[in-house]
Amino acid sequence: MFCFRLPETPKKQYDSFVFCLEESSMIAATITIQDQNLAGKVLHELFLKFRTNHISAAELIAERVRQEVAAYNDRAADALLRHSLVIPTDRGDIVIQESRGKKGANPQPVDAEKQIAVALKAFEQNAFFILADNRQLETLDDMVYLHDGLVVNFIKLTPLVGG
Repeated sequence: MFCFRLPETPKKQYDSFVFCLEESSMIAATITIQDQNLAGKVLHELFLKFRTNHISAAELIAERVRQEVAAYNDRAADALLRHSLVIPTDRGDIVIQESRGKKGANPQPVDAEKQIAVALKAFEQNAFFILADNRQLETLDDMVYLHDGLVVNFIKLTPLVGG
């Protein structure tokens, strides 16, 4: 719950008022997450809702992974897209690359917390980078100020063959 007090009027005709808002009545910001290649082509897009005005890069990554894992675990037809940031494998780990998965396979449930740890480590090792309103997030502690219409780009880096 968030509360604020309106000051008394200069003429002191009225008592000061206290207004409180339940968190559920706060306006949520819906942001757009886009996976892009280095040429700027949008490969995949999803939308996340937040009831706060700012989050860290780590929280952004974690929420994105939670949503992908939830979709995967719910076995939605399009849950495991070939451009998802996290791609669960049979061993329970994930791969930060395009999926070569088989259609019709019966996927096993995935642990979101393990996948978040892998994604955070991948970010720290520069496997992908994030742009929020065209500003690069360089550390997991970098803050993103949320507003409707915010576009956040996840750009995977592909290692060169032989390099």
